[in-house]
Formats: sequence, structure tokens, C-alpha cells
Amino acid sequence: MFGLGSTEMILILVVILFFFGAKKLPELARGLGKGIREFKDASREVKENIEKATSEEK
Repeated sequence: MFGLGSTEMILILVVILFFFGAKKLPELARGLGKGIREFKDASREVKENIEKATSEEK
């Protein structure tokens, strides 16, 4: 994933846990999930608009 090995991923997770604490992690994960979902929805909408515009030109 992203060119990172398992050791690097574990180290990153430990650092995140250290900075934010165990109580904040679920909240951070929810926010990240919501952000990813909104990004996917927006990119899908842009793709549909582009496809619609190109099909109207033909």
C-alpha cells in the first residue's frame, strides 16, 4: 500500500496512536471515512458530467 512495508505501516499507526490517543482514533477514522466517501461522490459526479457533456456533443 503506497509503497510502504508492514514495518512502516505499524510505525505510522504507533505514532498516530501516540499523538492522538486511543479515545480520538474512532473519531479520526470516522472523519477520514466521511472525507473519502465525499471525495468519491464528487469525483463520480464530475465523471458523469463529463460523460454527459461529451455524449451531447456527438
